[in-house]
Amino acid sequence: MRFVTLIVLVWLIIGGVAVFQRGYFDSAPENCAGIGTIALTVVAGPLNYVGVNPEVKDCNLPEPSQ
Repeated sequence: MRFVTLIVLVWLIIGGVAVFQRGYFDSAPENCAGIGTIALTVVAGPLNYVGVNPEVKDCNLPEPSQ
């Protein structure tokens, strides 16, 4: 179980490094698509270095009911 936790942790750290290298932290995301792109890049982890470039183009958040 500890081995799996270690693998997942390293995977997410590599994704965080990819986000930093792409400069996503230089400017704050202006909408949910920017936040989604950052989250997908972190989750993609090492796949970012083999050509995966996750990007959220559009997202629609639900409106609160009145």
